[in-house]
Amino acid sequence: MITGEVKNKVDAIWDTIWTGGITSPITVLEQITYLIFMKLLDDNQLKAEANANILGVPLKNKVFKDGICVISEEPRIETDYQNLRWHVFHNFEPKEMLDTVQTYVFPFIKNIGEGKDTAFSRYMKDTVFLIPTAKVLAKVVDGIDDLDMDNKDIMGDVYEYLLGKIAAAGENGQFRTPRHIINMMVQLMQPTLKDKILDPAMGSAGFLLESAKYISEQQKNDLVKVDNLKYFKSGLFSGFDTDQSMLRIGAMNMILHGVEAPNIRYQDSLSAENTERDDYTLIMANPPFKGSVFQEEISKDLLALTKTKKTELLFLSLFLKMLKVGGRCACIVPDGVLFGSSAAHKAIRKELVENQHLQAVISMPSGVFKPYAGVSTGILIFTKTDSGGTDNVWFYDMKADGFSLDDKRTAISDNDIPDIIARYHSFQQKARPDNFMMVAEPEKDYAVSGQPVYNEKERKRTEQSFFVPKQEIVDNGYDLSINKYKEVEYVAVEYPPSNEILAELKDLQKQIDDGLAELEAML
Repeated sequence: MITGEVKNKVDAIWDTIWTGGITSPITVLEQITYLIFMKLLDDNQLKAEANANILGVPLKNKVFKDGICVISEEPRIETDYQNLRWHVFHNFEPKEMLDTVQTYVFPFIKNIGEGKDTAFSRYMKDTVFLIPTAKVLAKVVDGIDDLDMDNKDIMGDVYEYLLGKIAAAGENGQFRTPRHIINMMVQLMQPTLKDKILDPAMGSAGFLLESAKYISEQQKNDLVKVDNLKYFKSGLFSGFDTDQSMLRIGAMNMILHGVEAPNIRYQDSLSAENTERDDYTLIMANPPFKGSVFQEEISKDLLALTKTKKTELLFLSLFLKMLKVGGRCACIVPDGVLFGSSAAHKAIRKELVENQHLQAVISMPSGVFKPYAGVSTGILIFTKTDSGGTDNVWFYDMKADGFSLDDKRTAISDNDIPDIIARYHSFQQKARPDNFMMVAEPEKDYAVSGQPVYNEKERKRTEQSFFVPKQEIVDNGYDLSINKYKEVEYVAVEYPPSNEILAELKDLQKQIDDGLAELEAML
């Protein structure tokens, strides 16, 4: 959690750029991102040089040649490598600093890697440095210098706070799934180092980030091993998006949380250009609900599952295509996916129920995405089997997520999320995590482990969670709306006879008349 002191420092950096004339929140965050990249490059280089000195071995620097940085070929511009480094140019006079960053440093980080498709060059492609004046740059550089970049936890929190400022400003809020909802989905899916994780509509990489944090906490002993750490930093996480700004922001988000080379790249996941199939073991996503897509560009194998132009249905098809057999998925969908009556809606639901293993449908209240959208949503959890496996589907009716369901979204005590996590893992074969709280009262005795036992199969349809047999879902046209199966208990209310109510009203009227007469006599 970001402290008040750090928050004030970040606010000061943001306000400096804003006051300097850049009023788009997404652009402000991009400019801060570029400068953080510059400092990270130099910090990493300083660490490498220090280690080389300690070991008494020459530094194998693959980025620079003979201390000279070649910025372009025609005309050929050369400058002293040292002047490109943060710890040097941050001491320059403001005008010299701005000239150095604009003319040399920024073009350099855009082309770092000598033309190779490196992580940095990929994320920085087509970027523009927009800090307007030397005074603004100097103040921002001083502000970033004042942040503790060696503390990955603090810098991760700083960047998440910056992302929150975008959402608070109402711009690009669609990219930001509420952090507590992402965290819930990650705890439900329990990612591990054995997974290969993907979000094909990643936005600011929230699902990838929370997965990285979860694995770091749950498997910290395994991350000591060299091979596991290497895989964690460069092979475990993949994310695609069609917005270059969000790719840069998402990449920085991951880097600041210790994932130095995530597989994040520009790609239209639904198009025929995406040829990755049967490759991932875990997908978590909140894909676009009403995205636009050209029919002729949609991959043909996706249309084979559900012939439609609706992105929320096409992404479900995509998940099934990109998962390995045995791979798992948790995705957010609009309520219409659960009960839509079109042939495309029914086709994808039938695919999940008949040919895959649909495990859970979690209905969320409409206020979860406020103030940006009031749409009702749900979470689908399923495993790709290509051979069926759906038996009983678990439904949960989430009524509260720990925040008010109005536009203010203030914290409240009512929160079903811990209960959802506990009950879901109670009927899953794999072990539950040790770090989530059991807050609901169990229906049965405690198990030997000391954890509560939840017998979900004995729950009634009048309760918040219950199982529905596959055949009942089939008989209802593969409808996955919880309202189709939930039973409402009507409690009889008895009222007094009409003559008694009328007598009470007459008595009240008499008391009013007497009171008015008494008041009139006093005047």
